Amino acid sequence: MNAMYTLVVLQTIAHLFADYTFQSKKIAKSKAKHGFRSPMLKWHILIVFGCAAVFAFDYRFLPFALGTALLHWVIDGCKPLLLKSKALKKGAFFIDQFLHIVTYVVMSWLFLKLFTWEPIIFDISYISYFVIFAIFLFCTKPANILIREIFNLFSVSFTGKSEDLPNAGRLIGITERWMVIVFILIGQFSAVGFLITAKSILRFKDGDYLKTEYVLIGTMLSFAIAIGSGLLLKSILNLN
Repeated sequence: MNAMYTLVVLQTIAHLFADYTFQSKKIAKSKAKHGFRSPMLKWHILIVFGCAAVFAFDYRFLPFALGTALLHWVIDGCKPLLLKSKALKKGAFFIDQFLHIVTYVVMSWLFLKLFTWEPIIFDISYISYFVIFAIFLFCTKPANILIREIFNLFSVSFTGKSEDLPNAGRLIGITERWMVIVFILIGQFSAVGFLITAKSILRFKDGDYLKTEYVLIGTMLSFAIAIGSGLLLKSILNLN
């Protein structure tokens, strides 16, 4: 398996953990508001460094993990400037994530240009399992945030009061995305269609049409992400 592909997959997992799983709303809001002056930024960057270093499985990657963390610090520190720009405000999240991805891909490339990767306690032949893990991890909190940012990008909002259970929508979204991926992997595409139909029918029973349309858009985006992730994962596994 190509070393660059393998290392980028591992660094993607590191990024998903650092920038989503281990980052709370409080940290994200503090960085967005205060940038370099945020007291939370240093702790976030420490987590970025730790995740990048651990998921390289090679102690010689430490300087490159530090490089990833420092560039992450610069990008996050400058994010308030994006949010203050009328032209870039709505796309700030996507610009931010694009720059982070470019950062760890470049650092991985530089490392492999200078060293022969010799991962410790890691067999490259197991990379398929890490790809599966990365896809399922992406379909948790990162996918929820991606859907929210797509709403912001297209100025889709719902300000009415909701009686839904707190965080129930997020949990439902994660569960349904995981189910869709599993159905696609085992070739049960009809089950995916049934799940989409059942979810849509349940949502249309709600008498609040504005809320129904808002939730339905979120549902369709959630299924689109899940189907795309499932098809991508199946293609990668078939290539391997």
